[in-house]
Amino acid sequence: MAMVCVSDFEAYAKKYLPKIAWDFFAAGADDCSTRDENILAYKRIRFRPRMLRDVSMMDIRTKLLGTEISFPVGIAPTGFHQLAWPDGEKSTARAAKAMNTCYIASTYSTCTLEEISAAAPGSLRWFQLYIHRNRAVSQQLVQRAEALGFQGLVLTADLPYTGKRRDDVRNGFRLPPHMKLKNLEGAFEVCKMSLLDPSVTWNDIYWLRSLTHLPIIIKGILTKEDAELAVRHGVQGIIVSNHGGRQLDGGPATIDALVEVAEAVQGRVEVYLDGGIRKGSDVLKALALGAKCVFIGRPALWGLAYKGEEGLQDVLKILQDEFRLSMALAG
Repeated sequence: MAMVCVSDFEAYAKKYLPKIAWDFFAAGADDCSTRDENILAYKRIRFRPRMLRDVSMMDIRTKLLGTEISFPVGIAPTGFHQLAWPDGEKSTARAAKAMNTCYIASTYSTCTLEEISAAAPGSLRWFQLYIHRNRAVSQQLVQRAEALGFQGLVLTADLPYTGKRRDDVRNGFRLPPHMKLKNLEGAFEVCKMSLLDPSVTWNDIYWLRSLTHLPIIIKGILTKEDAELAVRHGVQGIIVSNHGGRQLDGGPATIDALVEVAEAVQGRVEVYLDGGIRKGSDVLKALALGAKCVFIGRPALWGLAYKGEEGLQDVLKILQDEFRLSMALAG
């Protein structure tokens, strides 16, 4: 079948992934109302297109903290890529490099940071961090990432505990025995999400800054109050995110939260967004409302499930073409 839009990859992944893997990737918290609202909110936003603007030449490049990428769509941190494709995060890294964009590698990768780096040398990579109760483990991860040439540290702030994802509970979700959380091997006897540190506060930003020279981007901000605190604590970027609707059900759609965050920040730090991006026109809406760049989570996994690195490149190319077309048609 011709893969024409991102939802074609979603349909393919739903059909061909094992049910337990599909359910894990698709899961939202509780009733999934925030997960679904992330997508529905875009449908309510309307363009005010302008005509006769000479759109014969368009430049869709942008910069993330000074590094140029080919267009304003990066790959959000998601865990367990080997559930979608045998090569896992190595394929993700290669696709991001081929498309000259940013890939944020997850703490919960099924490939090591070393494998991810070796798969795509010289590419733009950031590392996403969960702070564990065992702070030495987190410190070691940050220092490993910096030594390997990762260029940003993304602290996920919205996961002091794991949201209740009903299908995962019903399925008794766990990684298959042949897959490992490679970056945490040897750190814990058994790696469970409950090893996350729920006592993390804003002061821990200072602790992270003492460990690394990397710019710190905080992910999971949804209010102007927290955006102000992020700026005050010296972060370089904010990702407006509700964890794909997997954490607190009943929070705002990220595109709705973006407006107040961007207004509060007023250009003092870069603002990005994830959640609900399914079309190039969604990217344009996010940029129009104050985002510098967006990151895709589930669509990247659907691309991997289709054809690994090649499938993920296809997803990114579709979004790139649709974004360029939307820009032109909106004037």
